[in-house]
Amino acid sequence: MDLVVNGESRHFDGPLTAATLLVALELDPRAVVVELNRRIVRRPELEQTLLGDGDQVELVHFVGGG
Repeated sequence: MDLVVNGESRHFDGPLTAATLLVALELDPRAVVVELNRRIVRRPELEQTLLGDGDQVELVHFVGGG
């Protein structure tokens, strides 16, 4: 399955959900906002949100600091 993740073409073995994509990328779902094809995916929906070939995913990381 080919996805565009943060503007970069990436290949993954499918099928994937938004949650399994985060696992594959070693990202903590509590610290990332997932946007799928210009729609925010809420954290409770990550497990049920299936990704399709050619989908565009934007991942925004929360950064703390002071």
